[in-house]
Amino acid sequence: MMMKIDISKKLYGISQDMSLDVKLEIKEGEFLAISGESGSGKTTLLRILAGLEDAQGEIIVSEKIYLDAHNSLATQARGIGFVFQDYALFANMSVEQNLLFVKKDKNLAAHLLSLTGLNTLAKRLPHSLSGGQKQRVALCRAFMSKPKLLLMDEPLSALDPKMRSQLQEDILKLHNEFATTTLMVSHDPSEIYKLASRMIVLEDGKIINDGTPKEILLKTQGSQKFSLRGELLEIKKADIIYIAVVAIGQQIVEVVLDAKEAKQFQVGQIVQVSTKAFAPSLS
Repeated sequence: MMMKIDISKKLYGISQDMSLDVKLEIKEGEFLAISGESGSGKTTLLRILAGLEDAQGEIIVSEKIYLDAHNSLATQARGIGFVFQDYALFANMSVEQNLLFVKKDKNLAAHLLSLTGLNTLAKRLPHSLSGGQKQRVALCRAFMSKPKLLLMDEPLSALDPKMRSQLQEDILKLHNEFATTTLMVSHDPSEIYKLASRMIVLEDGKIINDGTPKEILLKTQGSQKFSLRGELLEIKKADIIYIAVVAIGQQIVEVVLDAKEAKQFQVGQIVQVSTKAFAPSLS
């Protein structure tokens, strides 16, 4: 067993106070996705693991005590890699210098930049890079210390779909090459399905689901109905029917409703778009 977490912390929210109570064992080399609504405790959990916030309980990684009743290991002594939404690159340092600031290993820096297609940008300053390129640099920098544990807090949420897909491939490539145990907070089902070997769902500070992404995310089996979640953007009347406009991922779809159904829904709701008999096709 690589990692054992058994922690609790009182959280003070806008609408209600709650207790973050997480008991979890994570195998070495696992890619664990952490999902849940905003305010469920996902980011706080990562910050506790990183030593950026205190908590009660214990955290043990490869028999090394990060946290117990007597001690809390300093962040820099935990040997953790971080990738967050904010790239936090040094503006006055080149791409290569940002990596070498972590560890003076030019061969490793060159290898990481090559793996992620950044080798031609090694001498560029961050201000001249795109958002996706900056996040690639942040990812490479996180691996410069060859961390056994990598923490990522929605690292791709600010990127467009095409760039997200490319970065997902880079993350998986580095995770596998360095045999890192990775914990990633994400709201994106496709991202979780593509990257994670396991996922947990937090609700009000508690784990309410723990399994493979397929077990948790795949809502249909065999001939059961086709079902997708989306946000209801608008309900408009068209003659004697109503049309619901729903955002599903990057797509906008329209669903026909009768008058009775239209009264049951409100704009802004998260809804399930489903059909019981269908013949799906890909194009």
